[in-house]
Amino acid sequence: MSEFVPSLVLTATNLAQRIAALPDTGARRVIAIAGPPGSGKSTLAEAVVAELGKNGPAAALMPMDGFHLDDRLLAARGLLTRKGAPETFDFGGLFATLQRARHEASVFLPVFDRAREIAIAGASEIRPETRIVVVEGNYLCLDEDPWRALAPLWDMAVFLDVPMAVLKRRLIARWLAYGFDPAMAEAKAHGNDIVNAERVKKSVGQVDLILAQKDMPTELV
Repeated sequence: MSEFVPSLVLTATNLAQRIAALPDTGARRVIAIAGPPGSGKSTLAEAVVAELGKNGPAAALMPMDGFHLDDRLLAARGLLTRKGAPETFDFGGLFATLQRARHEASVFLPVFDRAREIAIAGASEIRPETRIVVVEGNYLCLDEDPWRALAPLWDMAVFLDVPMAVLKRRLIARWLAYGFDPAMAEAKAHGNDIVNAERVKKSVGQVDLILAQKDMPTELV
């Protein structure tokens, strides 16, 4: 059964403490932090990794964005305008890398370069001393095939539950920050990001902890 915790009660420090207290099985522990676009999962995951590094075992961050398919492949499949939807990721590559991350001493990871909109292979590393891998992404806990096959890989799965009204406001603001005018920013957000957010919220699979957020603090947006 999932545990519900208000977002203002569970800080990155608290979450890091929970993760560090998980039973040591001898293998690396792999943690999922999932949520819809605009939920603050990336910032939370980065903060958790930083907290773990202060006093606990060595931790590494693994963003799911590194497994974006290239624009050329998406265009050939008619999916370029849906970039960021579940079907625009290399699920097989993600699944295989997660399995390797648990058991192999050193694992190289792809990293998504937002400035160029491409994933760069081997741009990050899970080092031999790393004991915890924090994975963040929209669809890590999606209750759809093939994504639900990820559930057994997590030592802990955390889902950020943010109201749609808050997500819409943040996603439109994100496009405004990129320099789009208000009408175009709203069209961009509603054309893809908000569709993806609704899909994530409606299909949450097996998770251990749900952070129920009325509105997330600014530093976690």
